[in-house]
Amino acid sequence: MTWHVIQRRAGVVTSWPCENSLEFWKAESDRPTTMSQPHTNCEGEDLFGDETGLEVKYKTLSWWQAGMIMIAETISLGILALPKVLATLGLFPGIAVIIGVGVLTTYTGLVIGEFKRRYAQTHSMADAGSILWGRTGCEILGAAQLIFFILIMASHILTFSIMVSVLTGYSGCTVLISVAGGLLSIVFTIPRRLESLSFLSSISFASVLGAVFVSMVGGASLNKTSPIQTSLPPTFHDIVVAIANVVFAYAGHVAFFAFFSELRDVKDYPRALALLQVSEVTLYTVTAIVLYLLVGKDIASPSLNSVSSLFKKISYGIAIPTIVIAGVVNAHVAVKSIYLRMFHGSNAMHSRSFGAISQWIAVCATLWFLAWVVAESIPVFNDILGLTSSLFASWFTFSLPGVFWLYLNVPGRPLSWKQTILIGFNCINVIIGLVIVSWIYSCHWLTN
Repeated sequence: MTWHVIQRRAGVVTSWPCENSLEFWKAESDRPTTMSQPHTNCEGEDLFGDETGLEVKYKTLSWWQAGMIMIAETISLGILALPKVLATLGLFPGIAVIIGVGVLTTYTGLVIGEFKRRYAQTHSMADAGSILWGRTGCEILGAAQLIFFILIMASHILTFSIMVSVLTGYSGCTVLISVAGGLLSIVFTIPRRLESLSFLSSISFASVLGAVFVSMVGGASLNKTSPIQTSLPPTFHDIVVAIANVVFAYAGHVAFFAFFSELRDVKDYPRALALLQVSEVTLYTVTAIVLYLLVGKDIASPSLNSVSSLFKKISYGIAIPTIVIAGVVNAHVAVKSIYLRMFHGSNAMHSRSFGAISQWIAVCATLWFLAWVVAESIPVFNDILGLTSSLFASWFTFSLPGVFWLYLNVPGRPLSWKQTILIGFNCINVIIGLVIVSWIYSCHWLTN
């Protein structure tokens, strides 16, 4: 029996005979497993490679599709806590914090995009950690981003339980409700391409806009007449949680590498980022101001709990898509980071085979189960937001982008006065992230 090795390179198919199966499998093991790469100015190879002729193509996102997915991932749970930030910090200090963090996170998002363009192989924070600090950096940042995603997923499971309780008026058996939310989320996480989530992301954004609008109408119906305090005496712990919640509202940066990796052209990332940041800053500021002025200093977190029962039910009903889809987007990125690591150097991730699909579903189910356990362990919405922000959001949003910029621009180059200023600015970003992390004990006190 004659065995043949078939190989395709640069569009040319070649084959040669082998005398026996041993020679055949040796030839198969020696052949390269990575896809051929187009010429780029980037260091390293694109993780998805040349997808021409492959079954499953990942690099299919236009800039606006990527922008909508980024909006769905970021503008959801965080907005529900921002009116409470104004109640804690005061009207004008709170507005300054919301806008200031928005401007700063726009800059750090641009830095992440530049790092991706320079190092095309970067699909996650773990990959960036590998470039910066080798295997140790890869493992530490990989574990941190995975825990961060699981905490976010847990927040969405918890909010799903709250939503069902409000709509049905039944507060018992929350465990089964949260299980149902987890199962529904698994179903929506099954598609392996981000493009499959772009339409759902648009629905999610419309959902959060509708929920916020109904909340505003509900707040206006309360007819609050007491004067609004612009300076409140919060405790140090309250201030920390308020700032952490603002950081959480902008903390989509952990997934930016994954989003930029599936763009048709990675050079379009500034347009996708601009769509996200303009939407964020505008919606966050307007929502926080209007709801705070309408409801007052007693506004709850999440803010949907501050309106009457009727408006609360309407708001939560409209918010169902964003409650589910925003968690699904984060879960998708978490699952894909593991999936790509499992199939690194193989074309299996581009296959529709039973094995490739079943392993994706298995990872989905595992991560959502872990998120459900966390949601049942920390059943307080504000505590999960504060814990998540203090533990990880500040790393990915401020500190690491500062380190990325320094890595890209400082080594082996003469420094101009502009570069010196930028070095100082990015060092401040690193410090900001470290300071927020150092405040984690305040969130620990809140959960005890």
